[in-house]
Amino acid sequence: MAVYELEQTDQLVALYTIIRDEKTKRDEFIFCADRIIRLLVEKATEFLPTREKTIRTPTESEYAGKEFVGKICAVSIVRSGEAMEKAVRDICQKIRIGKILIQRDENTAKPILFYHKLPEDIAERYVLLLDPMLATGGSAVKAVEILKGKGVNESKIIFVNLISCPEGIKEFTGKYPEVKVITGVIDKSLNEKAYILPGLGDFGDRYFGT
Repeated sequence: MAVYELEQTDQLVALYTIIRDEKTKRDEFIFCADRIIRLLVEKATEFLPTREKTIRTPTESEYAGKEFVGKICAVSIVRSGEAMEKAVRDICQKIRIGKILIQRDENTAKPILFYHKLPEDIAERYVLLLDPMLATGGSAVKAVEILKGKGVNESKIIFVNLISCPEGIKEFTGKYPEVKVITGVIDKSLNEKAYILPGLGDFGDRYFGT
């Protein structure tokens, strides 16, 4: 199981305190959520492959460094995952972004694919899968199923989320143990309505103001 939680520094906990607070206004929620998302995406890029590269600096010195190799793309699970796209674009220049729309069947409670648009060459890319909340794991599991169906190797998928819980992690990693999970914080549990506790409510509603 490859689950990586951000270091719980005082600064990070302070940001989470703001976005968890029911009294936080939308503009402050967006500002703090964006800061956390940027930290998560930066962490996710640590798992992209590199190779050694020696360059020459303006001081006529040689520097033995590294360069990224391979192509990447991001795939957001609509709608909440779209809130994470800006940070990805800021960090990864000219990155291609795909979208997957999954909704839960109210009768069976199972996730159903409604729409997807992915890069044609996605099978050749590393994929940053974006969704702020990992609750039951149903949507994330369905999204990876779709990506694998398009030829993406499981080991080349990095799932990025702000808040997760033990139940969702167990469900997701049980199905896809080779996918790396980058999460901001692991909360304690789900309630009977499948909301993460203590959580922050509906991320999409609070971020997009709906």
